[in-house]
Amino acid sequence: MAEQRQRALSTSGEALYEILALEKGATHDEIKKSYRKLALKYHPDKNPDNPEAAEKFKEINNAHATLTDLSKRNIYDKYGSLGLYVAEQFGEENVNTYFMLSSWWAKGLFAVCGLLTGCYLCCCLCCCFNCCCGKCKPKAPEGEQQEFCVSPEDLEEQIKNDMER
Repeated sequence: MAEQRQRALSTSGEALYEILALEKGATHDEIKKSYRKLALKYHPDKNPDNPEAAEKFKEINNAHATLTDLSKRNIYDKYGSLGLYVAEQFGEENVNTYFMLSSWWAKGLFAVCGLLTGCYLCCCLCCCFNCCCGKCKPKAPEGEQQEFCVSPEDLEEQIKNDMER
């Protein structure tokens, strides 16, 4: 057992209910009742010589903590343990956005926009040729001055020279 295999993240959202021996639509009271029953059965103080009971107790506590938190339970019911992992990484408010952007139609839209504009790495994607790359940027009228950039080092030197005069 030196090298344990890492569990794959599920998308079904049923394993935590199975740990607590419940159906997926269980009420808060049913979760609480099942948790207490199993926690008493597998508590490490009642099973001091059984390391498997301690592991089972940890799983029971994790399942209870997830299923009693309403927002985590909603995420788990909808997206499974993968949804909980995404919520942990990106925040609970960003889970729906993550799964929407990883859907097949969002990937297809990204590919089509990339093919139409010729740009995949730009911040503005669809407006790339009009602004960032400048290939299609309109020319300034003859009477107006064109914008230009000055490096910070050149600006400091110019200010220094102005102060010396």
